[in-house]
Amino acid sequence: MKKTLQFALLALLQSAIAACAHRSPQPRNSDDLHGNSIVIKGSDTMVLLAQWWAENYMKAHPNIIIQVNGGGSGTGIAALLNGTTDICQSSRPISEQERQAFRNKFQRDVVEIKVAMDAIGVYVNEANSAQELLLSQAREIYTGRVTDWGEVGGAKAPIILYSRENNSGTYEFFKERVLGKADFAPRMQTLSGNAAVVNAVSHDRNGIGYGGIAFAKGVRALAIRKNAATPAVAPSSASVCCPWPG
Repeated sequence: MKKTLQFALLALLQSAIAACAHRSPQPRNSDDLHGNSIVIKGSDTMVLLAQWWAENYMKAHPNIIIQVNGGGSGTGIAALLNGTTDICQSSRPISEQERQAFRNKFQRDVVEIKVAMDAIGVYVNEANSAQELLLSQAREIYTGRVTDWGEVGGAKAPIILYSRENNSGTYEFFKERVLGKADFAPRMQTLSGNAAVVNAVSHDRNGIGYGGIAFAKGVRALAIRKNAATPAVAPSSASVCCPWPG
């Protein structure tokens, strides 16, 4: 799906990653290797990237241990606010309410750093004959107005909906930009993480899900048309970086 997410790291300091561990707003507990550990928590979509960063940083700085955890952007921001993570990874901007809560608690501002861009893919089972969707069709599917694959170019069969949980930045982005802030269909099944959504779709011939494009293993991403007059765009590194044609 060609509408990109800008991912951000929300940190306490505008300094190198190593410094964040030594100046957390609350004391670390006794098993944190005397301040040599760094906790990163938040966006499940960013986990693979953050793990890659952490592995390379620890190779260059073997005295530092970095723990990377997912759980969702909302979970990461909550952890930042309660002082249980040094860095939050988020696939949505921090809200003004969250920013003010942090300022009130710690008498300092959150520093928000944009670090990457990604695209949301809409996934189907590899056996599904549907090839592409209009953006409006994706909206109708996830709001429950379209319930059969036969209505959108596939073989006649009920559409089974899979989604991220509501503490996910990807969920919020999809609801805002695809559903136009409408409610998801009540029959939708929510799962905790991109990998879980992809796994469910890979085992469900009639399933559909969405998530960061880096997780699309064993499923097929549908090409998406902004409208009937524009070409279909598949989620890829190239489409993340370029404007939607038309």
